[in-house]
Amino acid sequence: MQASTYNKYGNPNVLEIKQVEIPQINEKELLVKVYAATVNRTDCASLRAKPFIMRFVNGLLKPKKRILGSDFAGVVEKVGIKVTEYAIGDKVFGFEDIGVSSHAQYLAISEDKAISIMPEKIPFDEAVSCLEGTHYAYNMINKTKLELEQNVLVIGGTGAIGSAAIQLLTYFGVNVTAVGDPKNLELMLSLGAKRALDYTTSDFTKEPYQYSHIFDCVGKSSFGMCKPILLDKGVYISSELGKFGENIFFAMFTPWLGSKKVIFPIPSKIKDSVLLVKRLIEEGKYQAVIDRKYPLNETVEAFTYVLKGQKIGNVVLF
Repeated sequence: MQASTYNKYGNPNVLEIKQVEIPQINEKELLVKVYAATVNRTDCASLRAKPFIMRFVNGLLKPKKRILGSDFAGVVEKVGIKVTEYAIGDKVFGFEDIGVSSHAQYLAISEDKAISIMPEKIPFDEAVSCLEGTHYAYNMINKTKLELEQNVLVIGGTGAIGSAAIQLLTYFGVNVTAVGDPKNLELMLSLGAKRALDYTTSDFTKEPYQYSHIFDCVGKSSFGMCKPILLDKGVYISSELGKFGENIFFAMFTPWLGSKKVIFPIPSKIKDSVLLVKRLIEEGKYQAVIDRKYPLNETVEAFTYVLKGQKIGNVVLF
């Protein structure tokens, strides 16, 4: 099979398309033919080993897994003798933050991992585009308590995490103000935001609005910057560590030092995220956001584009 492989950490040019063996499965695993995967921030962190903590997950000096890819949508081609939930021909999708080696034509995965039967009547590219960003967005939201009609701010409302956060927050019944690129104001409104701000012309920190929660989905703000527009008992949550890892320290100390606090959203329970988004898709309450699609043999180009930090929603490999 063809796969995008790498033997050392670095920029996208370390990636090579090679012929490799189709993975063998054990008695509890599925062999899945991959029809779509995304290139996302998780993959980019694994490619470059940035932040450094990625080396403790993927290998200190060089990557243990030679094929990237953290999400997939495809068809079950073979099942182990003890697999009970899936059968050959099932359309499945899934995500694993430590990687499932989905930038390849086939992958092997345990039926106990965060996978599920795909929602009906949705193409593979759309299905896979509803996973990685949704998982991280949901794990920002579920670390705090929302109340109906609260006003919340989403910074970076057009990336994979931000576009998912707008939709999930809208589903949970709060009023979303989203900040993003001027080209995408209509997109953010279509996803459920009540207000959409152009980050090039609007300084959200100087607007006469305050929020119960601020979700920074791109890591380009800070608690200090956002604190004045948080209500008493307000919460700031970022998808990034912050400068010098400050968000971890703020999360430890701000609950004891004032009425406004930082929560650091350690993601967990991936299967819950997959099942939630499946249900929302089936209910017609979630839509995929796709920027570009690349064939597998253009993986270098896909990573290069994603690393520019300008993608809208998701970039898909097929």
